[in-house]
Amino acid sequence: MDIEQKQAELIDHFVKQASSLKGSALGSVIVEATSHPSLFAFFEILAVPSVAELEGSENSVYLEMLRLFAHGTWSDYKGNTGSLPLLVPDQVLKLKQLTVLTLAETNKVLPYDQLMLELDVTNVRELEDFLINECMYAGIVRGKLDQLRRCFEVQFAAGRDLRPGELGSMIQTLSNWLGTSDNLLISIQEKIKWADTMSELDNKHRKEVEDGVEEVRKSLSLKT
Repeated sequence: MDIEQKQAELIDHFVKQASSLKGSALGSVIVEATSHPSLFAFFEILAVPSVAELEGSENSVYLEMLRLFAHGTWSDYKGNTGSLPLLVPDQVLKLKQLTVLTLAETNKVLPYDQLMLELDVTNVRELEDFLINECMYAGIVRGKLDQLRRCFEVQFAAGRDLRPGELGSMIQTLSNWLGTSDNLLISIQEKIKWADTMSELDNKHRKEVEDGVEEVRKSLSLKT
C-alpha cells in the first residue's frame, strides 16, 4: 500500500471517529491521530464540525494541538508550551518529522546546522540517523546526505496541510504558471510554423535550382 492510500484510509478513520464525539472525548482521538506514525495530514480532521466547536471551549487546547500538527513546527511548540498539552514521545517525533517537511518546502538544500537547531539534535550522527530512519524510511522525504558539505539535499518532500489563506495564493500561483505555459506553447507553435515555412521555402528553392540545372542539361544535350 502506497503512502497516499494509507494516508487516505487513516484520515477517513479519524474523521469518522471525531465526527461521533464531542468535547473532552475528542482529546484522545486528537492525541492518537497526531501520534500515528503514518499520518501526516490533518486538514480533514480540523474540518470536522465537532472539532471546530472546541474553539473557545475548556477543551480548546486540543484544537490548538491539532492546528500545531497541521501547520506548525517543533520550534512553534517550544515557544508555546505554556498553552499546549505536554506531548508524548510519538508526538514529539511526529512534530520533528513535520518540521523537516516545512523546511523542505522552501529550501532544497538544508544545512546540518539549521536542521540540528530546528530539531534540537546535538550531533551529526544523531541527525543523519533521524533523517534516514524517521524521514526517508517513512517515505515522507527523499534526498542525499552530504557529509562533506554538511547538508541534506532534498529530492522529494511530502506536502503539508495548507495554512489559512494559502489556498488563494496557491490558486494564483497555478494561474500564473498556466498563463506562462500558454504563452510558451504559443511561442513554440509560432516557431514550429516559422520552421515549417522556412522548410517549405527551402524545398521550393531547391526545386527551382534542380529545375534550372535540368534545363541547362537539356540545353547542352541539344547543342551536342
